[in-house]
Amino acid sequence: MRTRTVAGFLLGLIPLAGLAQERKLIDPEMSAWKVSGEGIWTVLKDGTLIGQRPHPTGKTPLGAPFPIDAKQYGHWSGAQSWLYTEAEFDEFDLHLEYWLPIGGNSGVSIRDSSRGMHSFGPPPNQTPAHIGYEIQLLDAPGAKNPSGSIYDVAPAPDGLQFKNDWNVMQIESRHKMIRVRLNGKLAAESPGVAERPLKGPIGLQLHDQYSWVLFRNIRLRVIQ
Repeated sequence: MRTRTVAGFLLGLIPLAGLAQERKLIDPEMSAWKVSGEGIWTVLKDGTLIGQRPHPTGKTPLGAPFPIDAKQYGHWSGAQSWLYTEAEFDEFDLHLEYWLPIGGNSGVSIRDSSRGMHSFGPPPNQTPAHIGYEIQLLDAPGAKNPSGSIYDVAPAPDGLQFKNDWNVMQIESRHKMIRVRLNGKLAAESPGVAERPLKGPIGLQLHDQYSWVLFRNIRLRVIQ
């Protein structure tokens, strides 16, 4: 397993060095963020952010009596949850580090005006990846959209992600270009889709009822 020391990292959405003022948007109370769907997000003592799903004991999915059918189970298990910034951003550079469990599935949403509200609940569902953009985080070699992809817009090459370890991602969001780097290498870039928004909040995904994920060292530089 690869080991690295990150000294003095700060969890929070803050402008990078070079701007006159820094803003820390993640604090222990998560005051600058709002959960969409059923998710539990906690800032640990070392500043790491962990996202988990609630698993009530003694209850069936959707509160239905046993036995439940495949459709009921699929609707429950596939419901996403998101953590979104209260603020919206125009052009920016986003830096973050993430750790996925084996087989994990997550993502970073940008420009999603719906704030994930159509990715859970009654069908029909429309995920943030099709309203704004989702930058894929996925532990699944050979997938159509590997980690670093702009989901279903610009696929990344496979193999850029460190397995079972911390990964570093940079996202550049401009009106005429979205560019993603993963572990220092170009993963994907696209001018975007004409009818989609040019600005919006930033979101972190819990893909399904069994998802969990770690984030740290999240920093934002707003382009003036």
